[in-house]
Amino acid sequence: MSKGFPKEIQIGNKLVGNGHPAYLIAEIGANFDNSLTKAKELCSAAKEAGADCAKFQSFISEKIVSAKGFERMNLKGVHGTWGRPVNEVFKDAEFPREWHHEVMEYCNKIGIDFSSSPYDFAAVDLCVDLKVPFIKIGSGEITWLEMLKYIAKKDLPMILATGDASLSEIDEAIRTIEETGNKKLILLQCITNYPSQIESANINVLKTYQSAFDILTGYSDHSAGDLVILGSIALGGCVVEKHFTLSKLDKGPDHPHSMDVSDFTEMAKRIRLLEIAMGSSRKLVVPEEEETVYVQRRGLYAAKDIAEGQKLQFEDIEELRPALGILPKYKPTIIGKTLNKTLTKGEPIFWENIG
Repeated sequence: MSKGFPKEIQIGNKLVGNGHPAYLIAEIGANFDNSLTKAKELCSAAKEAGADCAKFQSFISEKIVSAKGFERMNLKGVHGTWGRPVNEVFKDAEFPREWHHEVMEYCNKIGIDFSSSPYDFAAVDLCVDLKVPFIKIGSGEITWLEMLKYIAKKDLPMILATGDASLSEIDEAIRTIEETGNKKLILLQCITNYPSQIESANINVLKTYQSAFDILTGYSDHSAGDLVILGSIALGGCVVEKHFTLSKLDKGPDHPHSMDVSDFTEMAKRIRLLEIAMGSSRKLVVPEEEETVYVQRRGLYAAKDIAEGQKLQFEDIEELRPALGILPKYKPTIIGKTLNKTLTKGEPIFWENIG
């Protein structure tokens, strides 16, 4: 399997990877509801909520779904709950190509990255022309090797979601990308259901990716809340993605399973606190523990009054807090030694008290 991917990648003006803050993507998806104004409002709200990137999806319905193909299916998943033909829902969710540049410029103005997931070759070219900081490849494209190669050859950082994919399919996708010479790749674990179930999250897959491919990882999450996202960061995930909306009550395929502004803001705060809590892999006595080193540990004390010149016996000594004087592990060393000072019951025994 592939080895040797970079452990940090430049995305926009940020370094992403080991030792750097997680990169937070607010997935706008279809939640702009065919409104340019709302698209900009979502970008602004994502910025205020703590997102690093507002991400859209660049597709044309006729180039991503087949009406006749879906007519042949008896859909039992989320697509079957829409009550309308799949191609019509996709048509309504198209992010117009002519809006891309304006929304990107707006994102630049307010200080949040703009990117998009391209679903056809012209969309890839548009993303390149817009100089997006990365290209996100959705889980559904993982077996479209021609597209993976086309994107990889653009030499932009890539974030590849791996929902409903086997390890062998992921390996093949990675090798296809790697053959182009582009190693700026991050793998995201993902469960492609909307919403997905907590018990399906399989966050530990990140460890598999890290060991099998020696690659940066993250999570594209469709479950409720931020539990899965926080777990992924604790396992070394450096990019996380959640669908984002202004209101979960808005009508549309993505709103119900999206985070609203309050949800995303709280998640971002908890992520940054978790990163602080993760700290260093070095085990240190931190400043706030300096007193408790003594308060909660034990030292050797006089169990009764002991006269100067007396040889210490086992029953003369007890272990008490705080850890003043001689540590308990040296008790056998001082048994039989002579005191050069009278000690009263409860006094700590110091090395200078031993003759």
